[in-house]
Amino acid sequence: AAVAFTGGPFTTKMLFRTVLCILALGIDTTGAFQAPARAGWTRTTPLMSTNDLYAAAPAGQTTGNVFAGVAGNGPRNRDAESTILVQGGSLRTWSYRSPLVEQVQVVLSTEGRPLDADIELWHGPDNTPCKMRVYVENGQLRPFSAVIDTPRGPNTVAIRNIGQIEFPFAADVYANDVEDPSEECIASSATIQGGALRTYPFDTLVDSVEVLLKTDGRPLNARIELLQGPNNNKEVIELYTEDGFDRPFFCILETPGSGNVVRIVNTAPVEFPMTAAVVPHSINENMGAGAVLGGDVVIGGDLGW
Repeated sequence: AAVAFTGGPFTTKMLFRTVLCILALGIDTTGAFQAPARAGWTRTTPLMSTNDLYAAAPAGQTTGNVFAGVAGNGPRNRDAESTILVQGGSLRTWSYRSPLVEQVQVVLSTEGRPLDADIELWHGPDNTPCKMRVYVENGQLRPFSAVIDTPRGPNTVAIRNIGQIEFPFAADVYANDVEDPSEECIASSATIQGGALRTYPFDTLVDSVEVLLKTDGRPLNARIELLQGPNNNKEVIELYTEDGFDRPFFCILETPGSGNVVRIVNTAPVEFPMTAAVVPHSINENMGAGAVLGGDVVIGGDLGW
């Protein structure tokens, strides 16, 4: 079939000449809009997202995990492979279908920013037997670590970052080698009536403390505060458990520095008492090394003049 050109004779001649020139010269027009390649240049660093901070590194390659040393400040030094980065406003869940899993430990930490999270235990549809609200001023200096009882599986642990998007935190939930309260902690339990509170001051040498709360089978409502100075909350935990005997609460609070006081408040009515125990977990014996009692300490002296 003949091809008709609507243009004039001059336009037709120009089109034929252009086609003939392209065929004669063998010009490849497929790469006309491709960027020229740089000689000898290759990408050596793979592009990674923030979720890859905790992904397993390929063989022979190390990841730049900014939270790698954070989890080591807590009760247990966990591998970065099992840690998940939870962005602000997002939710992560850990499910355990086996009924053999009776306890899990939750460890939360940051790179030095505040930590604000909601932790819930889901046992069946629309059943939340345990939930807590956690706030930590510095998630690197004081990582959060708590043990949640999960009897009669399946159970799901849900952790939600209720902070802003600028405040992510690292979360790790594991069922192996879970921390247990010491014999001293179990033996030192004392009753706190509903609406009452009790404070536990600690020495500077104490690096961390154990907190154990339970009831005789009644619901457990409590608030745990770590104070350092007058009304200066470094860590706050608001706790609810539907059965304080079947699901007691145990956590380890990091207490660096001096002037640390743990305050336990029974927020339930007077009909719901609870038992609480707070004892030292780890002691820094090297903190007092080199100190001389009655040494040359001058307050307001001419130091540096």
